Amino acid sequence: MALEYFHEPREKLPPAVLNLKRALASVIEELEAVSWYNERAAGETDPELREILIHNRNEEIEHSMMLLEWVRRKYPEFAEEMRTYMFTEAPITELEEAEESESDGSDEDDPKNSDASDGSLNIGPMKDG
Repeated sequence: MALEYFHEPREKLPPAVLNLKRALASVIEELEAVSWYNERAAGETDPELREILIHNRNEEIEHSMMLLEWVRRKYPEFAEEMRTYMFTEAPITELEEAEESESDGSDEDDPKNSDASDGSLNIGPMKDG
């Protein structure tokens, strides 16, 4: 359905724009399917059918991640944002501020560095003058 609507005349759009549109529409469809299978599994009382629905949901998760990886590889803007927000432990809403402070050379308030699980104070190595 998302591929049926364009903001610009389709014939004016270059192949890269159409490819991204296809990929993003597919991600949306896969994530919708994840939600549908998740709901169906949650409501199912037959254990065997529930397991099949969970399996199907997990397949849709795999498909959506494959598509997002393709987008990451083709579009540096997505890759940059993924590096900022994905696979982190700091509060998500603080990551943008940390990224901005890194870009201006300051990282003392970086929430990515806030968890000193090794007991350190997050102080870098001391260098002799």
